Amino acid sequence: MERRVCLKSIFFTGMAVTLLLMMVPVHMFSQAKREFRGAWIQCVNGQFQGLSTQKMQETLSYQLDELQKDGVNAIIFQVRPECDALYPSPYEPWSRFLTGVQGKAPQPYWDPLQWMVDQCHRRGMELHAWINPYRAKTKGTTSLAANHIAITHPERVFAYDNQYIMNPGVPENREYICRVVGDILRRYDVDGLHIDDYFYPYPVAGERIPDDDQFRIYSNGISDKGDWRRYNVNLFIKELHDTIAAVKPWVKFGVSPFGIYRNRQNAALGSNTRGLQNYDDLYADVLLWVNNGWIDYCVPQLYWQIGHSTADYKTLLSWWDRYASKRPLYIGEDVERTAKFADLSNPNSNQMPAKFALRQQMAHVDGAVLWYAKAVVDDIGNYGTMLRNVYWRYPALQPLMPFIDNKAPRKVRKLKAIFADGDYVLFWTAPKGHGWRDQAVKYVVYRFAPGEKADLSSPAHIMAVTTDTYYRLPYVDGKVKYTYVVTALDRLQNESKGVRKKIKL
Repeated sequence: MERRVCLKSIFFTGMAVTLLLMMVPVHMFSQAKREFRGAWIQCVNGQFQGLSTQKMQETLSYQLDELQKDGVNAIIFQVRPECDALYPSPYEPWSRFLTGVQGKAPQPYWDPLQWMVDQCHRRGMELHAWINPYRAKTKGTTSLAANHIAITHPERVFAYDNQYIMNPGVPENREYICRVVGDILRRYDVDGLHIDDYFYPYPVAGERIPDDDQFRIYSNGISDKGDWRRYNVNLFIKELHDTIAAVKPWVKFGVSPFGIYRNRQNAALGSNTRGLQNYDDLYADVLLWVNNGWIDYCVPQLYWQIGHSTADYKTLLSWWDRYASKRPLYIGEDVERTAKFADLSNPNSNQMPAKFALRQQMAHVDGAVLWYAKAVVDDIGNYGTMLRNVYWRYPALQPLMPFIDNKAPRKVRKLKAIFADGDYVLFWTAPKGHGWRDQAVKYVVYRFAPGEKADLSSPAHIMAVTTDTYYRLPYVDGKVKYTYVVTALDRLQNESKGVRKKIKL
Protein backbone atom coordinates (compact mmCIF):
# COMPACT_ATOMS: atom_id res chain seq x y z
CA MET A 1 0.00 0.00 0.00
CA GLU A 2 1.41 3.37 -1.04
CA ARG A 3 2.42 5.75 1.75
CA ARG A 4 0.67 9.11 1.55
CA VAL A 5 0.89 12.36 3.44
CA CYS A 6 -1.96 14.73 4.20
CA LEU A 7 -1.11 18.40 3.66
CA LYS A 8 -3.50 20.94 5.16
CA SER A 9 -3.49 24.19 3.20
CA ILE A 10 -5.62 27.04 4.43
CA PHE A 11 -6.78 29.79 2.09
CA PHE A 12 -8.18 33.11 3.30
CA THR A 13 -10.51 35.17 1.12
CA GLY A 14 -11.89 37.98 3.20
CA MET A 15 -13.60 36.33 6.17
CA ALA A 16 -14.06 32.98 4.45
CA VAL A 17 -11.74 30.11 5.19
CA THR A 18 -11.53 27.06 2.95
CA LEU A 19 -9.74 24.01 4.28
CA LEU A 20 -7.97 22.16 1.51
CA LEU A 21 -6.80 18.59 2.02
CA MET A 22 -4.33 17.55 -0.63
CA MET A 23 -3.51 13.85 -0.68
CA VAL A 24 -0.17 13.62 -2.45
CA PRO A 25 1.95 10.46 -2.77
CA VAL A 26 5.30 10.95 -1.01
CA HIS A 27 7.35 10.10 -4.10
CA MET A 28 5.70 12.86 -6.11
CA PHE A 29 7.71 15.55 -4.39
CA SER A 30 10.99 13.78 -3.71
CA GLN A 31 13.60 16.46 -4.21
CA ALA A 32 16.56 16.38 -6.54
CA LYS A 33 19.84 17.76 -5.27
CA ARG A 34 20.21 19.88 -8.41
CA GLU A 35 17.31 21.96 -9.64
CA PHE A 36 16.88 25.45 -11.07
CA ARG A 37 14.36 27.25 -8.88
CA GLY A 38 13.91 30.68 -10.36
CA ALA A 39 11.53 33.59 -9.92
CA TRP A 40 11.02 36.58 -12.19
CA ILE A 41 11.08 40.02 -10.57
CA GLN A 42 9.68 42.44 -13.14
CA CYS A 43 9.48 46.21 -13.11
CA VAL A 44 6.98 46.80 -15.93
CA ASN A 45 4.05 46.13 -13.61
CA GLY A 46 4.94 49.38 -11.86
CA GLN A 47 5.57 47.80 -8.47
CA PHE A 48 8.56 50.09 -7.84
CA GLN A 49 7.26 53.38 -9.25
CA GLY A 50 6.78 56.04 -6.63
CA LEU A 51 8.89 54.20 -4.08
CA SER A 52 11.81 55.93 -2.41
CA THR A 53 15.23 54.29 -2.59
CA GLN A 54 14.82 53.06 0.97
CA LYS A 55 11.33 51.71 0.40
CA MET A 56 12.29 49.89 -2.78
CA GLN A 57 15.26 48.29 -1.04
CA GLU A 58 13.02 47.27 1.85
CA THR A 59 10.48 45.80 -0.59
CA LEU A 60 13.12 43.84 -2.49
CA SER A 61 14.83 42.68 0.72
CA TYR A 62 11.53 41.32 1.99
CA GLN A 63 10.83 39.56 -1.30
CA LEU A 64 14.30 38.00 -1.39
CA ASP A 65 14.06 36.84 2.24
CA GLU A 66 10.70 35.17 1.61
CA LEU A 67 11.82 33.63 -1.67
CA GLN A 68 14.92 32.24 0.04
CA LYS A 69 12.70 30.60 2.66
CA ASP A 70 10.62 29.19 -0.20
CA GLY A 71 13.69 27.48 -1.69
CA VAL A 72 14.27 29.81 -4.65
CA ASN A 73 17.91 29.72 -5.77
CA ALA A 74 17.90 32.11 -8.74
CA ILE A 75 16.38 35.55 -9.31
CA ILE A 76 15.70 36.81 -12.84
CA PHE A 77 15.64 40.59 -12.42
CA GLN A 78 14.33 42.90 -15.15
CA VAL A 79 16.91 45.61 -15.82
CA ARG A 80 16.09 46.76 -19.39
CA PRO A 81 12.36 46.76 -20.22
CA GLU A 82 12.29 49.29 -23.10
CA CYS A 83 15.83 50.24 -24.19
CA ASP A 84 16.32 51.87 -20.79
CA ALA A 85 18.12 50.78 -17.62
CA LEU A 86 17.69 50.01 -13.93
CA TYR A 87 21.41 50.69 -13.60
CA PRO A 88 23.69 53.55 -14.73
CA SER A 89 24.14 52.85 -18.44
CA PRO A 90 26.51 54.73 -20.77
CA TYR A 91 24.15 53.89 -23.65
CA GLU A 92 20.59 54.14 -22.38
CA PRO A 93 18.50 56.33 -20.06
CA TRP A 94 17.34 55.49 -16.56
CA SER A 95 14.00 53.65 -16.66
CA ARG A 96 10.73 55.37 -15.87
CA PHE A 97 9.73 52.11 -14.16
CA LEU A 98 12.28 53.03 -11.49
CA THR A 99 11.95 56.78 -11.11
CA GLY A 100 8.69 57.65 -12.90
CA VAL A 101 10.47 59.73 -15.55
CA GLN A 102 12.68 58.20 -18.23
CA GLY A 103 16.20 59.60 -17.98
CA LYS A 104 15.84 60.69 -14.36
CA ALA A 105 18.36 59.15 -11.97
CA PRO A 106 17.10 57.79 -8.63
CA GLN A 107 17.32 60.04 -5.59
CA PRO A 108 18.97 59.23 -3.27
CA TYR A 109 21.23 57.74 -5.90
CA TRP A 110 21.75 53.97 -6.04
CA ASP A 111 22.38 51.20 -8.53
CA PRO A 112 19.55 48.61 -8.35
CA LEU A 113 21.41 46.01 -10.43
CA GLN A 114 24.56 46.11 -8.29
CA TRP A 115 22.46 46.08 -5.14
CA MET A 116 20.53 43.02 -6.36
CA VAL A 117 23.72 41.17 -7.30
CA ASP A 118 25.07 41.74 -3.78
CA GLN A 119 21.81 40.83 -2.06
CA CYS A 120 21.25 37.66 -4.05
CA HIS A 121 24.80 36.43 -3.64
CA ARG A 122 24.61 37.11 0.08
CA ARG A 123 21.64 34.74 0.20
CA GLY A 124 23.30 32.04 -1.89
CA MET A 125 21.11 32.87 -4.92
CA GLU A 126 22.11 33.47 -8.52
CA LEU A 127 21.21 36.76 -10.19
CA HIS A 128 20.28 36.69 -13.88
CA ALA A 129 19.99 40.09 -15.56
CA TRP A 130 16.83 40.14 -17.67
CA ILE A 131 16.64 42.38 -20.73
CA ASN A 132 13.97 42.86 -23.38
CA PRO A 133 16.20 43.03 -26.46
CA TYR A 134 14.01 44.64 -29.14
CA ARG A 135 11.22 46.46 -27.32
CA ALA A 136 11.93 50.19 -27.31
CA LYS A 137 8.68 51.59 -25.89
CA THR A 138 5.81 49.97 -24.04
CA LYS A 139 2.23 51.09 -24.58
CA GLY A 140 2.11 53.13 -21.38
CA THR A 141 5.22 55.20 -22.01
CA THR A 142 4.39 58.68 -23.31
CA SER A 143 7.73 60.48 -23.12
CA LEU A 144 11.23 59.36 -24.11
CA ALA A 145 14.56 60.73 -22.91
CA ALA A 146 16.81 62.63 -25.31
CA ASN A 147 19.36 59.78 -25.38
CA HIS A 148 16.82 57.03 -26.05
CA ILE A 149 17.46 54.99 -29.20
CA ALA A 150 14.10 55.95 -30.72
CA ILE A 151 15.13 59.63 -30.47
CA THR A 152 18.78 59.35 -31.49
CA HIS A 153 18.14 56.79 -34.28
CA PRO A 154 14.44 56.82 -35.24
CA GLU A 155 15.27 55.11 -38.54
CA ARG A 156 16.20 51.94 -36.61
CA VAL A 157 12.86 51.69 -34.81
CA PHE A 158 9.32 51.04 -36.06
CA ALA A 159 5.94 51.66 -34.45
CA TYR A 160 3.57 48.75 -33.91
CA ASP A 161 0.49 48.45 -31.71
CA ASN A 162 1.34 51.67 -29.84
CA GLN A 163 4.82 50.34 -29.09
CA TYR A 164 8.24 50.99 -30.56
CA ILE A 165 10.29 48.00 -31.69
CA MET A 166 13.95 48.00 -32.63
CA ASN A 167 13.91 46.58 -36.15
CA PRO A 168 15.54 43.11 -36.07
CA GLY A 169 16.33 43.49 -39.78
CA VAL A 170 18.82 46.30 -39.12
CA PRO A 171 22.33 44.90 -38.44
CA GLU A 172 23.28 47.92 -36.31
CA ASN A 173 20.55 46.98 -33.84
CA ARG A 174 22.07 43.56 -33.21
CA GLU A 175 25.43 45.17 -32.65
CA TYR A 176 23.91 47.76 -30.33
CA ILE A 177 22.16 45.20 -28.11
CA CYS A 178 25.32 43.12 -27.89
CA ARG A 179 27.24 46.25 -26.87
CA VAL A 180 24.70 46.93 -24.11
CA VAL A 181 24.98 43.35 -22.87
CA GLY A 182 28.78 43.43 -22.98
CA ASP A 183 28.71 46.53 -20.79
CA ILE A 184 26.47 44.80 -18.23
CA LEU A 185 28.74 41.77 -18.11
CA ARG A 186 31.95 43.76 -17.74
CA ARG A 187 30.64 45.86 -14.84
CA TYR A 188 28.44 43.42 -12.92
CA ASP A 189 29.05 39.99 -11.43
CA VAL A 190 25.83 38.51 -12.82
CA ASP A 191 25.38 34.76 -13.09
CA GLY A 192 23.15 34.83 -16.14
CA LEU A 193 21.87 36.99 -18.98
CA HIS A 194 18.19 36.38 -19.69
CA ILE A 195 15.84 37.43 -22.50
CA ASP A 196 12.14 36.72 -22.76
CA ASP A 197 9.62 36.21 -25.57
CA TYR A 198 9.68 39.58 -27.34
CA PHE A 199 11.33 39.17 -30.74
CA TYR A 200 9.23 40.40 -33.65
CA PRO A 201 6.06 41.86 -32.09
CA TYR A 202 3.05 39.77 -31.18
CA PRO A 203 0.75 40.05 -34.22
CA VAL A 204 -2.22 42.39 -34.08
CA ALA A 205 -5.06 42.21 -36.61
CA GLY A 206 -4.91 45.03 -39.13
CA GLU A 207 -1.28 45.98 -38.45
CA ARG A 208 1.74 45.05 -40.51
CA ILE A 209 5.43 45.17 -39.70
CA PRO A 210 7.00 47.99 -41.77
CA ASP A 211 10.21 46.27 -42.86
CA ASP A 212 9.95 46.19 -46.68
CA ASP A 213 12.95 48.50 -47.10
CA GLN A 214 15.16 46.41 -44.83
CA PHE A 215 14.06 43.22 -46.60
CA ARG A 216 15.09 44.72 -49.92
CA ILE A 217 18.49 45.91 -48.62
CA TYR A 218 19.46 43.06 -46.28
CA SER A 219 17.62 40.03 -47.70
CA ASN A 220 20.91 38.16 -48.21
CA GLY A 221 19.36 36.16 -51.03
CA ILE A 222 16.41 34.96 -48.93
CA SER A 223 13.18 35.21 -50.93
CA ASP A 224 10.61 34.48 -48.23
CA LYS A 225 10.11 37.30 -45.73
CA GLY A 226 9.22 34.92 -42.90
CA ASP A 227 12.46 33.00 -43.43
CA TRP A 228 14.34 36.30 -43.56
CA ARG A 229 12.83 37.48 -40.27
CA ARG A 230 13.79 34.19 -38.62
CA TYR A 231 17.27 34.58 -40.10
CA ASN A 232 17.57 38.01 -38.44
CA VAL A 233 16.59 36.68 -35.02
CA ASN A 234 18.84 33.64 -35.42
CA LEU A 235 21.78 35.92 -36.21
CA PHE A 236 21.04 37.97 -33.12
CA ILE A 237 20.85 34.95 -30.81
CA LYS A 238 24.13 33.59 -32.18
CA GLU A 239 25.86 36.97 -31.88
CA LEU A 240 24.57 37.50 -28.34
CA HIS A 241 25.76 34.02 -27.33
CA ASP A 242 29.19 34.75 -28.78
CA THR A 243 29.34 38.13 -27.03
CA ILE A 244 28.61 36.55 -23.65
CA ALA A 245 31.10 33.74 -24.22
CA ALA A 246 33.82 36.23 -25.19
CA VAL A 247 33.30 38.57 -22.23
CA LYS A 248 32.46 36.15 -19.40
CA PRO A 249 32.15 32.53 -20.56
CA TRP A 250 30.72 31.39 -17.23
CA VAL A 251 27.65 33.63 -17.52
CA LYS A 252 24.63 31.54 -18.54
CA PHE A 253 22.57 32.72 -21.50
CA GLY A 254 18.89 31.88 -21.05
CA VAL A 255 15.82 32.44 -23.19
CA SER A 256 12.19 32.26 -22.08
CA PRO A 257 10.11 31.84 -25.25
CA PHE A 258 6.37 31.75 -25.70
CA GLY A 259 5.08 28.30 -24.76
CA ILE A 260 4.15 27.01 -28.23
CA TYR A 261 6.86 26.38 -30.80
CA ARG A 262 4.54 25.29 -33.63
CA ASN A 263 1.10 23.73 -33.87
CA ARG A 264 0.81 20.26 -35.40
CA GLN A 265 -1.45 21.62 -38.13
CA ASN A 266 1.50 23.71 -39.35
CA ALA A 267 4.35 21.23 -38.84
CA ALA A 268 4.67 17.50 -38.25
CA LEU A 269 6.81 18.01 -35.16
CA GLY A 270 4.42 20.59 -33.72
CA SER A 271 2.43 20.14 -30.52
CA ASN A 272 -1.25 19.23 -30.41
CA THR A 273 -2.20 22.85 -29.74
CA ARG A 274 -3.96 25.68 -31.56
CA GLY A 275 -2.33 28.89 -30.38
CA LEU A 276 0.14 31.57 -31.38
CA GLN A 277 3.49 30.13 -32.51
CA ASN A 278 7.09 31.12 -31.92
CA TYR A 279 8.28 29.99 -35.32
CA ASP A 280 5.46 31.32 -37.50
CA ASP A 281 4.24 34.41 -35.62
CA LEU A 282 7.20 35.72 -33.60
CA TYR A 283 9.87 34.44 -36.03
CA ALA A 284 11.73 32.73 -33.18
CA ASP A 285 13.20 29.34 -34.15
CA VAL A 286 13.82 28.25 -30.55
CA LEU A 287 14.67 24.64 -31.38
CA LEU A 288 17.43 25.79 -33.72
CA TRP A 289 19.00 27.75 -30.87
CA VAL A 290 18.74 24.81 -28.48
CA ASN A 291 20.11 22.25 -30.94
CA ASN A 292 22.99 24.48 -32.04
CA GLY A 293 23.99 25.30 -28.47
CA TRP A 294 23.41 29.03 -28.91
CA ILE A 295 21.60 29.25 -25.58
CA ASP A 296 22.54 27.67 -22.26
CA TYR A 297 19.05 27.12 -20.87
CA CYS A 298 15.47 27.36 -22.13
CA VAL A 299 12.39 28.36 -20.11
CA PRO A 300 9.23 27.97 -22.22
CA GLN A 301 6.36 29.91 -20.69
CA LEU A 302 3.79 27.20 -20.00
CA TYR A 303 1.39 29.53 -18.26
CA TRP A 304 -1.77 27.59 -19.14
CA GLN A 305 -3.58 25.16 -16.92
CA ILE A 306 -3.82 21.39 -17.26
CA GLY A 307 -6.83 20.81 -19.49
CA HIS A 308 -6.68 24.12 -21.36
CA SER A 309 -8.66 23.63 -24.58
CA THR A 310 -6.08 25.04 -27.02
CA ALA A 311 -2.80 24.94 -25.08
CA ASP A 312 -2.88 22.12 -22.53
CA TYR A 313 -0.09 22.28 -19.95
CA LYS A 314 0.55 18.52 -19.95
CA THR A 315 0.68 18.35 -23.74
CA LEU A 316 3.17 21.21 -23.97
CA LEU A 317 5.30 19.97 -21.08
CA SER A 318 5.71 16.60 -22.80
CA TRP A 319 6.47 18.30 -26.12
CA TRP A 320 9.26 20.50 -24.77
CA ASP A 321 10.71 17.58 -22.81
CA ARG A 322 10.90 15.56 -25.99
CA TYR A 323 12.22 18.17 -28.42
CA ALA A 324 14.28 20.66 -26.37
CA SER A 325 16.55 18.38 -24.37
CA LYS A 326 19.93 19.38 -25.77
CA ARG A 327 20.17 22.23 -23.29
CA PRO A 328 18.92 22.45 -19.68
CA LEU A 329 15.14 22.83 -19.71
CA TYR A 330 13.23 24.72 -17.03
CA ILE A 331 9.49 25.39 -17.11
CA GLY A 332 7.92 28.84 -16.79
CA GLU A 333 5.05 28.51 -14.29
CA ASP A 334 2.16 30.95 -13.76
CA VAL A 335 1.56 30.99 -10.00
CA GLU A 336 -1.83 32.72 -10.09
CA ARG A 337 -3.26 30.48 -12.79
CA THR A 338 -1.94 27.35 -11.09
CA ALA A 339 -3.62 28.42 -7.85
CA LYS A 340 -6.84 29.43 -9.59
CA PHE A 341 -7.67 26.21 -11.44
CA ALA A 342 -8.73 22.97 -9.78
CA ASP A 343 -6.96 19.67 -10.25
CA LEU A 344 -8.93 17.72 -12.87
CA SER A 345 -8.79 14.54 -10.79
CA ASN A 346 -9.20 16.23 -7.39
CA PRO A 347 -11.49 19.28 -7.45
CA ASN A 348 -10.66 20.04 -3.80
CA SER A 349 -7.08 20.88 -4.80
CA ASN A 350 -5.56 23.47 -7.07
CA GLN A 351 -3.18 22.34 -9.83
CA MET A 352 0.09 22.83 -7.95
CA PRO A 353 0.51 19.16 -6.87
CA ALA A 354 -0.40 17.85 -10.32
CA LYS A 355 2.02 20.18 -12.11
CA PHE A 356 4.89 19.31 -9.77
CA ALA A 357 4.17 15.61 -10.29
CA LEU A 358 4.12 16.03 -14.08
CA ARG A 359 7.42 17.90 -14.12
CA GLN A 360 9.06 15.18 -12.06
CA GLN A 361 7.93 12.58 -14.59
CA MET A 362 9.78 14.36 -17.39
CA ALA A 363 13.25 13.02 -18.22
CA HIS A 364 14.77 16.38 -19.16
CA VAL A 365 13.06 19.01 -17.00
CA ASP A 366 15.58 20.36 -14.49
CA GLY A 367 13.59 23.07 -12.74
CA ALA A 368 11.06 25.85 -12.95
CA VAL A 369 10.85 29.64 -13.03
CA LEU A 370 7.88 31.23 -11.28
CA TRP A 371 5.83 34.01 -12.82
CA TYR A 372 6.01 36.07 -10.84
CA ALA A 373 8.02 36.58 -7.64
CA LYS A 374 5.49 38.80 -5.85
CA ALA A 375 2.72 36.22 -6.36
CA VAL A 376 4.89 33.69 -4.52
CA VAL A 377 5.75 36.15 -1.75
CA ASP A 378 2.07 37.05 -1.36
CA ASP A 379 1.43 33.31 -0.96
CA ILE A 380 -1.38 33.24 -3.51
CA GLY A 381 -3.21 29.94 -3.19
CA ASN A 382 -0.75 28.93 -0.45
CA TYR A 383 1.86 28.51 -3.18
CA GLY A 384 4.81 29.90 -1.20
CA THR A 385 3.88 27.95 1.93
CA MET A 386 3.78 24.70 -0.02
CA LEU A 387 7.16 25.44 -1.59
CA ARG A 388 8.93 26.00 1.71
CA ASN A 389 7.23 23.17 3.60
CA VAL A 390 7.03 20.50 0.92
CA TYR A 391 8.25 20.89 -2.65
CA TRP A 392 11.37 23.04 -2.14
CA ARG A 393 11.88 22.33 1.54
CA TYR A 394 15.58 21.55 1.14
CA PRO A 395 18.16 23.65 -0.71
CA ALA A 396 19.16 22.71 -4.26
CA LEU A 397 22.30 23.29 -6.28
CA GLN A 398 22.11 24.50 -9.87
CA PRO A 399 21.90 21.94 -12.70
CA LEU A 400 25.27 21.17 -14.24
CA MET A 401 26.32 22.72 -17.56
CA PRO A 402 29.26 20.56 -18.69
CA PHE A 403 29.23 22.19 -22.12
CA ILE A 404 30.57 25.34 -20.38
CA ASP A 405 32.69 23.73 -17.65
CA ASN A 406 32.79 20.21 -16.19
CA LYS A 407 35.82 20.35 -13.89
CA ALA A 408 35.26 20.55 -10.14
CA PRO A 409 37.38 22.77 -7.90
CA ARG A 410 39.74 21.37 -5.30
CA LYS A 411 38.70 20.52 -1.75
CA VAL A 412 38.49 23.13 0.99
CA ARG A 413 41.45 23.36 3.36
CA LYS A 414 42.00 23.64 7.11
CA LEU A 415 38.48 22.71 8.23
CA LYS A 416 38.13 23.24 11.97
CA ALA A 417 35.60 24.26 14.63
CA ILE A 418 36.48 27.09 17.00
CA PHE A 419 34.71 28.94 19.81
CA ALA A 420 34.80 32.64 18.90
CA ASP A 421 33.06 35.48 20.73
CA GLY A 422 30.61 33.11 22.38
CA ASP A 423 29.77 31.25 19.14
CA TYR A 424 30.92 27.85 17.95
CA VAL A 425 31.99 28.36 14.34
CA LEU A 426 33.14 26.01 11.61
CA PHE A 427 35.96 27.65 9.63
CA TRP A 428 37.72 26.60 6.43
CA THR A 429 40.09 28.03 3.85
CA ALA A 430 39.29 28.33 0.16
CA PRO A 431 41.05 25.83 -2.10
CA LYS A 432 43.74 27.04 -4.44
CA GLY A 433 42.49 27.68 -7.95
CA HIS A 434 43.72 29.30 -11.14
CA GLY A 435 41.23 31.03 -13.40
CA TRP A 436 37.44 31.00 -13.32
CA ARG A 437 37.17 27.28 -14.08
CA ASP A 438 39.04 26.25 -10.94
CA GLN A 439 38.16 29.00 -8.49
CA ALA A 440 35.75 28.25 -5.63
CA VAL A 441 33.03 30.89 -5.22
CA LYS A 442 30.53 29.14 -2.92
CA TYR A 443 30.49 26.34 -0.38
CA VAL A 444 28.00 23.68 0.69
CA VAL A 445 27.72 22.66 4.33
CA TYR A 446 26.20 19.24 5.08
CA ARG A 447 25.31 17.74 8.46
CA PHE A 448 24.81 14.11 9.44
CA ALA A 449 23.50 12.78 12.76
CA PRO A 450 25.23 9.94 14.66
CA GLY A 451 24.89 6.71 12.70
CA GLU A 452 23.87 8.41 9.44
CA LYS A 453 25.85 7.68 6.31
CA ALA A 454 27.52 10.80 4.90
CA ASP A 455 25.61 10.68 1.62
CA LEU A 456 26.19 13.94 -0.26
CA SER A 457 23.58 13.08 -2.89
CA SER A 458 20.75 13.90 -0.48
CA PRO A 459 19.67 17.57 -0.30
CA ALA A 460 18.02 16.88 3.07
CA HIS A 461 21.44 17.16 4.71
CA ILE A 462 22.37 20.56 3.23
CA MET A 463 22.52 23.18 5.97
CA ALA A 464 23.78 26.07 3.86
CA VAL A 465 24.96 27.17 0.43
CA THR A 466 27.13 30.19 1.18
CA THR A 467 29.83 32.50 -0.14
CA ASP A 468 31.31 32.66 3.40
CA THR A 469 34.22 30.51 4.55
CA TYR A 470 32.57 29.86 7.89
CA TYR A 471 29.34 28.47 9.33
CA ARG A 472 27.89 29.12 12.78
CA LEU A 473 27.21 25.83 14.55
CA PRO A 474 24.06 25.18 16.63
CA TYR A 475 25.85 24.30 19.86
CA VAL A 476 23.68 22.86 22.68
CA ASP A 477 25.63 21.01 25.36
CA GLY A 478 28.46 19.24 23.55
CA LYS A 479 27.00 15.76 24.10
CA VAL A 480 25.98 14.70 20.58
CA LYS A 481 28.61 14.09 17.89
CA TYR A 482 27.63 15.17 14.37
CA THR A 483 29.57 14.83 11.14
CA TYR A 484 29.88 18.00 9.07
CA VAL A 485 31.06 17.92 5.46
CA VAL A 486 32.07 21.01 3.48
CA THR A 487 32.45 21.08 -0.30
CA ALA A 488 33.46 23.85 -2.72
CA LEU A 489 31.51 25.06 -5.76
CA ASP A 490 32.88 26.86 -8.80
CA ARG A 491 31.08 29.34 -11.07
CA LEU A 492 29.02 26.58 -12.71
CA GLN A 493 28.45 24.82 -9.36
CA ASN A 494 30.66 21.86 -10.12
CA GLU A 495 31.21 20.40 -6.64
CA SER A 496 34.48 19.35 -5.08
CA LYS A 497 35.03 16.31 -2.92
CA GLY A 498 33.98 16.78 0.68
CA VAL A 499 36.10 17.38 3.76
CA ARG A 500 34.70 15.93 7.01
CA LYS A 501 34.81 17.06 10.59
CA LYS A 502 33.17 15.36 13.58
CA ILE A 503 31.90 17.91 16.11
CA LYS A 504 30.16 17.54 19.45
CA LEU A 505 27.24 19.96 19.70
